Amino acid sequence: MTFVGKDDEEGVVVVVPGPLLRLVREDPKGDYVKLGGDDLEENNKGFVGGGNSRCWSLWWWAKLVVLLVFVGVLAAVFLKWVGPFFMDKEIIPILNWEIRTFSTPVLAVLVYASVALFPTLLLPSTPSMWVAGMTFGYGYGFLLIIGAVPIGVSLPYFIGRIFHYRIQSWIERYPKNASIIRLAGEGNWFNQVRAVTLIRISPFPYMVYNYCAMATGVKYGPYLLGTLIGMVPEIFVTIYTGILIKTLANASQEQCFLSAPQIILNVIGFSFTFVTTVMITVYAKRRLKQLQTDEELLLQ
Repeated sequence: MTFVGKDDEEGVVVVVPGPLLRLVREDPKGDYVKLGGDDLEENNKGFVGGGNSRCWSLWWWAKLVVLLVFVGVLAAVFLKWVGPFFMDKEIIPILNWEIRTFSTPVLAVLVYASVALFPTLLLPSTPSMWVAGMTFGYGYGFLLIIGAVPIGVSLPYFIGRIFHYRIQSWIERYPKNASIIRLAGEGNWFNQVRAVTLIRISPFPYMVYNYCAMATGVKYGPYLLGTLIGMVPEIFVTIYTGILIKTLANASQEQCFLSAPQIILNVIGFSFTFVTTVMITVYAKRRLKQLQTDEELLLQ
């Protein structure tokens, strides 16, 4: 975009591809200017983007409402028809086997061990977190999981030290993803914690980053602290999912339907959890992209 300026005694006239704007000097010797002209605010809507910004905001809220309605309907359908069928065929037999086979202390040990060891073996630990939610609830379930996470992310980190150069060469094959995880190794201690936290919240593969972190130069302290902070939303979501599964399983096993208040509360809780997770993930992705852009500007 080209701006043409003309200096005269009255001020500076700036020509832009749109309405005419006039910059008038308050003090000929000063550096401060103000916009002048008749109906400036009305004339500048197209140039500044006020109208477009307002329309974009309304469109964003409309999409959010539609998304909430869709998620609510989907949750209601799941709770009414899909959930009970799935519970009868899969979940209830597993829960009955679990109750008959293991005591509560043994389940605690198994959940802790799986969350601590499965990431090293590249096995998902989410089902174990569901079991923690079903068996221990939010309080003890969260403490059990968050206590095992440091082991689950530390073992791959130190194993990655052994294969440092091999992992680094493998990362180079995927420059786009490599530029994201390298952010964690840049800057001071605080910047590394922030970058690791955002990576953990973002959809970047959890187990892959455990092994790749060491190759990016991130220190162990920021890596561990950022992981613990970034894992909190995921832990609460998985615990909530486990509690919801148990609620549906109990209702199905007792051959009774959930009451209207229970259905409403579960739909609201599911919708809130889903939307919150999406918003946090989108925010983390945007912040990572912004950090990546800032890093590229500094290197230029």
